[in-house]
Amino acid sequence: MLSKRVKENELKKAQRHDSDTGSPEAQVTLLTRKIEELSKHLRKNKKDFHSRRGLLQMVADRRKHLGYMQRKNYDSYLDIIKKLGLKR
Repeated sequence: MLSKRVKENELKKAQRHDSDTGSPEAQVTLLTRKIEELSKHLRKNKKDFHSRRGLLQMVADRRKHLGYMQRKNYDSYLDIIKKLGLKR
């Protein structure tokens, strides 16, 4: 789980405007950070299958958002991929 401070810092990277929390860019950024944190947890706790299921759901959700961005606004898709260091 991300703290409020970490979440705010991550949102600043991808917000369209000051109060933006729902744009695909912001959601992909937050999901990426949550995935990183949960992956770190799962490296230590290999048998935590419930958290593994949540991780797979987050990865699928991020993938859907990225697919939407790729269809609707390809330039912003390329920008967020580059910022977050994700592969196409």
